[in-house]
Amino acid sequence: MRFSHKPSAPSGPVVESTVDIDAFARAVDPVRLDEKQFVQLIDVLDMLGRVGTGIELAAMRTDTFVWFVSQASTPQLEHLMSHQHLRGVVFEEIFRRMGEHLDPVKAATLSAVVHWRLSGGTGEGGYDRYETVIENGTCTSGQDPTADARVTLTLSPTDFLRAVTGSVNVAMLFMRGKVKVKGDIAFAAGLINYFDLPRPGLGDG
Repeated sequence: MRFSHKPSAPSGPVVESTVDIDAFARAVDPVRLDEKQFVQLIDVLDMLGRVGTGIELAAMRTDTFVWFVSQASTPQLEHLMSHQHLRGVVFEEIFRRMGEHLDPVKAATLSAVVHWRLSGGTGEGGYDRYETVIENGTCTSGQDPTADARVTLTLSPTDFLRAVTGSVNVAMLFMRGKVKVKGDIAFAAGLINYFDLPRPGLGDG
């Protein structure tokens, strides 16, 4: 299974939403919610997307998505990652956006495969496993391994979210013993730099 750059087809008729999902997300602000309410919010957004209301996580701008994750507390993210369905929804959204935000100039000559092992999963050894392939200026991700990895990163899903949204860097996680790196450590430390993902707190545009 490879993650498409387009949202999944809804289960019912598509309705064009008049709701500004970005304004809504910033108005809600995760700091106002407890852990249960935070998960309920993501669950509702997922449900609304699946039934074709036009209100969905995939419609949220990436700068808002990154900001929203950065505002969430560690307990909120841990609670979210304990929900198996929403865990998968968030992972798919992250990997889809990575494909959209690869910097084609920086990655023009890069050919690399990254394997991710995210703890607390339902796969072999208790991990959710994903693969990211960067080649010819494009980035695709999926759950089925297709090639040997240049680097394999093993970490908690919460630290994964923090790392890929720029709230913390892989080198810092490595120094704190929160990520295990097998393979090219220098490449792993600079991996996020190949993407033009917005940094938390930068603008609204």
